[in-house]
Amino acid sequence: MSGLRTATTFLTRVPVDNGKPVDMAASLPWFPVVGALLGLAVGASYAGLVLVVPPSVAAAIAIAVGVIVSGAFHHDGLADIADAFGGGWNREERLAILKDSRHGTYGVMAIVLAVAIQVVSLASMPPALATCVLVAAHSLSRGGCVALMRWAPPSPAGGMGVDYARKVTATRAFTAIGVALAVSTVALGWYVPIAAAAVAVACLGTAALAVRKIGGIVGDALGAAQQVGETLVLVVGSSLAMHAVALPWWK
Repeated sequence: MSGLRTATTFLTRVPVDNGKPVDMAASLPWFPVVGALLGLAVGASYAGLVLVVPPSVAAAIAIAVGVIVSGAFHHDGLADIADAFGGGWNREERLAILKDSRHGTYGVMAIVLAVAIQVVSLASMPPALATCVLVAAHSLSRGGCVALMRWAPPSPAGGMGVDYARKVTATRAFTAIGVALAVSTVALGWYVPIAAAAVAVACLGTAALAVRKIGGIVGDALGAAQQVGETLVLVVGSSLAMHAVALPWWK
């Protein structure tokens, strides 16, 4: 279970680190599992809160729970990418902005818009559907990040994300993707291809933009891809709710 402990330590603020040396690459297949557990926690928060407060308030607090547990880890990457790609005129400027811990207008707006879309999408769903969609959104988006680490070209600038990406084997990447799809299929049934396609669009789009802007992916690009993928799956969930779609196993 050391891989699960390492993945939990890396992706969340849950204190499970035992101080022993870790193998980050070996923990990658556990990323979708940690994502699913985080989505389940957010879904449970929403399901409980919606009993006592309006859906919009419950959704906002539930999303906040996810942010607190994850430490806004991926939000930071989204903001950095928005600032760098929106405000940098050339590759050198963009890389310099990525190294700056401060957030500018582009970064702040990226976080605000992403969270706003997540909140309103979540508020449009009944609790059971919302929980299933959240599990799939968090699991698939993190599985997509592992796929990017394995197959997207790394930026020549290097960085922690690039260092990890160089250690990702095809076996570990396929395992992570398989776990994400399996977990999401349990949650969404035959609608999982739509959610998976949304995450694929987010990952491929982020990777293509990163290659064009800075020559390849970096750790912040992985965070941005996760947030965009998660948001798009929640939008898919809101569409299912609007059309009163019931998942197969509910019937």
